[in-house]
Amino acid sequence: MKGVVLAGGSGTRLDPLTRVTNKHLLPVYNQPMIFYPLQSLVRAGIKDIMVVTGGNNAGDFLRLLGNGRDFGLSYLRYAYQDRPGGIGEAISLAEEFVDGDRCIVILGDNILEEDLGPFVTKFGAQPAGARVLLKQIDNPSRLSQLGVAYLENGQVVDIEEKPASPRSPFAVTGVYMYDATVFDLIRGLKPSGRGEVEVSDLNNAYVARGQLEADVLTGFWGDAGESIDDYWAVFQYVAKHWQHGTKSSGVVSGRNQ
Repeated sequence: MKGVVLAGGSGTRLDPLTRVTNKHLLPVYNQPMIFYPLQSLVRAGIKDIMVVTGGNNAGDFLRLLGNGRDFGLSYLRYAYQDRPGGIGEAISLAEEFVDGDRCIVILGDNILEEDLGPFVTKFGAQPAGARVLLKQIDNPSRLSQLGVAYLENGQVVDIEEKPASPRSPFAVTGVYMYDATVFDLIRGLKPSGRGEVEVSDLNNAYVARGQLEADVLTGFWGDAGESIDDYWAVFQYVAKHWQHGTKSSGVVSGRNQ
């Protein structure tokens, strides 16, 4: 299974911090933000990884991450998204890299406490389709900024992007697992009103096939790129609650206290 970390975007929600750098290069406690999703993939046993980035700071990722040696990897692949075309378009840039395999996609500003390994194992046992990770959030105003999954009998029946009045507490986190048909599905999607290929539309395409499974996270999940307040909240949580590994270990373990 291949791993894809999406680290593009303009980062305007973290302005003015992102006027001089890509948001995924900002620190979260004692590490750059991009380290955390990479560590999540490595801890789950994913060793073949591509980083998709863009903008004026793309070269900084190569200088920071190199060939992935600090994460115990033999190499890292890189792709460049030359315009803000949405998550769906960013995923499509990994088609040649994925090469008919399954993939797990994680947003570069998502920081998760749980080991993704058990979820990856479940996905590997699926005959086909996709799998998403959800997080229960009881704040309607927070949910209205996210994709929200609606479930019936534990099965996702619809995902609504940024609903004004959420009818479910289950936010879709930035971890998506797809089979090899994902690239054909992306090609069949139309850009949204903001000119981007939306990940919710992609996931709903799997819903229409009856092929979208979901798991609910129980540990900490933070979207450090959503706003300055979210960035600061994630920073504080990681600094207070996580045990921090050394640079050479390539893995940060987490626990609630």
